[in-house]
Amino acid sequence: MMPFQPPALIAVDWWALGAVIALSAGMMLLLLLEFLPSRPGSSRGAIVALLTLAAAALSVFRVRDAKRSLFEGMFVHDGFTVFFTLLFCAVAAVAVLQSWDYVKRTRINHGEYYALLLSATLGMILMAASSDLITIFLGLELMSLALYVLVGFRRARLDSSEAALKYFLLGAFASGFLLYGIALLYGATGTTNLGRMAVFLADSPLLGNPMLVMGGLLLLVGFGFKVAAVPFHMWTPDAYQGAPTTVTGFMSAGAKAAGFAALLRVVIVALGGLQDEWRPLLSWIAILTMTVGNVTALLQTNMKRMLAYSSIAHAGYLLVAVAAGGLDGGSAALFYLAVYSVMNLGAFGVLALLGREQEERVLLSDLAGLGVRHPALAAAMTLFMLSLGGIPPTAGFMGKVYVFSVAVKAGLVPLVIVGVLNSVVAIFYYLRVTVAMYMQEPQGEPVEVAWAAPAVIAAIATLALTIWWGIQAHDLLEQAQRSIFGLL
Repeated sequence: MMPFQPPALIAVDWWALGAVIALSAGMMLLLLLEFLPSRPGSSRGAIVALLTLAAAALSVFRVRDAKRSLFEGMFVHDGFTVFFTLLFCAVAAVAVLQSWDYVKRTRINHGEYYALLLSATLGMILMAASSDLITIFLGLELMSLALYVLVGFRRARLDSSEAALKYFLLGAFASGFLLYGIALLYGATGTTNLGRMAVFLADSPLLGNPMLVMGGLLLLVGFGFKVAAVPFHMWTPDAYQGAPTTVTGFMSAGAKAAGFAALLRVVIVALGGLQDEWRPLLSWIAILTMTVGNVTALLQTNMKRMLAYSSIAHAGYLLVAVAAGGLDGGSAALFYLAVYSVMNLGAFGVLALLGREQEERVLLSDLAGLGVRHPALAAAMTLFMLSLGGIPPTAGFMGKVYVFSVAVKAGLVPLVIVGVLNSVVAIFYYLRVTVAMYMQEPQGEPVEVAWAAPAVIAAIATLALTIWWGIQAHDLLEQAQRSIFGLL
């Protein structure tokens, strides 16, 4: 038996792995800190988490122009990895700022909370940086297991435990489908590496091999669950409603972006030459996802459930970009993911500020009169709703413009028509929130706002980016194009 040979890493490789190393070290430090006594209401967990995320982002940014393939091609550092690493670190940092006071107010201020947040972020980065189906699966499971626990972190509440159990059971089934799909693809192609799989498929028509078709469909089921695409979306409203509000915001932005990052790597790298064969299937899933998400959101009176169905609809818009494919489709998807993450985090951040102590005021009726009592908060929520609805001059409008324009260029005009009609339907329930805040009188006791400086900073940052990317979107789109170009 040959002795184990550790990989020979040079300085650039260590910097490329910096995010993985920093997040792993930060998780262990947070768990070890729990052995040391701390005063009630301590913020050391949040501080360590923010420092860890800053170190992870800086290490990858330092070698942003380098391209490295590590561990036999299983981990790739390229523009695509850098884009998503920075996005995930930013999403997690905003979630930490929003959680700073929220976890104290709701009495879940434990070091494990931030350790799980970092663990989920690490899983997301692994999914985006993997060029092998095995490491994509490992990253997905690392992210998912942390999110299962975070969803049920308020153990004293029945709805939180119920949401975590539903999410776990359905997630376990989805993971089984994904793993079985990987096994079938390995059996058909003899490899799990996406690049080598592409070489094999170039000489083998996809539809001519039943094992390839079945493996690809099972893979799509697994990814469809993570991005909340219809018909694999049933877990979303319950998980979003039962989870702590700050966790819901983090999960809605980060987990969706990670699922699409892995899906984009697979369809661009491994299946790029077979676009005509998988595009019709993705188009139909996109139509179902947009329609079911928007129509069901019309019926919701709970803001977290409404935003859950809204996130399903946005997954449909993103699938339009994926179906368009190529450089334009991929870059539009990346742009939309960044924009969606910012405006969705902002909306959930506003909801997290409402209420006192452990109560959550997330019903539509709870927002009545907010425009009079707290005009700044109502204005921020209005802007986030307008952006989610795709109304100019917000970032959400620019995201939809890019997605629909690349779909038209790819000849997917019927898909664009369905997307535009769905956007019109969505405007109704987003504007209903604004009507409640400015045109309805509060029923019962007015909702209190738990002001906290870190959460206000997070709200200002997300608000500024929502406006800025709506006015000046070129720089972000250019970065998205540069990130996708390295995959082609």
